[in-house]
Amino acid sequence: MARSGLAAAARVARWADAALGPGPDGASPSGKGTLSDETAEQAAVDLGLTPSQVRADWDTARLAGLIEVHGDSARPGWRLRAWNRDDSAVLRGWVALFDAWSLACPEPSGQEPAPVAEVVSAMPQVLSFLQLSAGPVPVAQLLDLLEQRVTELRTERCEIPYGPQPDPTEQRTADAPLTPLAPLLEWALRALASVGALTYGDGQATLTPLGSWAVWVKLEQICVAAQSPAGNIEQSAENMLRGCAQLRPNAARAEYRAWLAARPVGNAVTELLGAARGEDALLRGLAFEALRVVGAPAEPDVRSVADEPALRPYALLWLAEHDGIDPEDAHEVLTRHEATWLWVDTAAAVADHGEAPMLVRHLESALQPTVPALLDEVQAVGHPRTVQVLVALAAAHPDPALAKAVRRAAFQVHTGGS
Repeated sequence: MARSGLAAAARVARWADAALGPGPDGASPSGKGTLSDETAEQAAVDLGLTPSQVRADWDTARLAGLIEVHGDSARPGWRLRAWNRDDSAVLRGWVALFDAWSLACPEPSGQEPAPVAEVVSAMPQVLSFLQLSAGPVPVAQLLDLLEQRVTELRTERCEIPYGPQPDPTEQRTADAPLTPLAPLLEWALRALASVGALTYGDGQATLTPLGSWAVWVKLEQICVAAQSPAGNIEQSAENMLRGCAQLRPNAARAEYRAWLAARPVGNAVTELLGAARGEDALLRGLAFEALRVVGAPAEPDVRSVADEPALRPYALLWLAEHDGIDPEDAHEVLTRHEATWLWVDTAAAVADHGEAPMLVRHLESALQPTVPALLDEVQAVGHPRTVQVLVALAAAHPDPALAKAVRRAAFQVHTGGS
């Protein structure tokens, strides 16, 4: 169902990939991921559609992640690339469209932003009720539920109006401000129907099998988030990673999954990469471990940071594993310079957060066959923490002669000598 529901969007996305990609002398996008009139008309001719249909399918492709907007340009998303070989990519695309239902159709004109936002916030409860009902539900019943949920949201925000309060016996008058929710409920149901989550007509609504599955997935994610072993769900990416630093690998992965389940994947990936750009090398490594839990949806963002020196080795290893290379062999994609930079970065994490014996053992993991060769390459790699790493290694190593050589290398890096 997801594949058939997104087929028209995928068709337009493939056309754009061929007609607007580098090289072809055809129509061009107008910037910011939108289609110019010329482009829409050419696509309509090529695909046998109307320009309005092209624009609608293009918008669906963007919401489903088949097309990704980067600045003023649009490019095929990983879901389009994986369309024919990966059913999970298709399902993820449909779930992204489902999550963006409020953007799929314009809201009724003349509505204030606040009640629109309240209805969007309240719809998950309405959808859960539809799923539990497992059949058609009268719209009037859904409206009652929506009004109750919006009232709860307003109470949670402690919205107490100023001025004289209505007589408690005049309940209908007190409830009057909620009556404009009827057109907003109709808008929400039509928007959800347009993305294939439900059917709406004859005064009732019914979840489609795909919509029922999506609601079940969302409920499952909430349950996963509630099972956070270390309680870092509401923390920033940086604080969450710090909280996971002392956990065993399996426990840390469970924490990553819970943290990821509680927020949109795009925001989570952006936060994790932001934490990876910080000065703490330990967080850099942990951030990419969390990105391994994210999997394929993180691929475009990870690929986009592969040119950043501080993130490049981690990104290349992540991409290699994502492409199916055995993790034990993934290091072979790194140049000697990149591998040495990564060795220093990892040593910095050990020096900051580990114990002296761990730093000594880390020396044995270097690619260079001898300590002098390692020191030569470490001095040349230009890592900002080189001096601190060498000083810590010299202080930790039990061999006085080797410690002296390491201290000499640290001094040469510090003074810029050779």
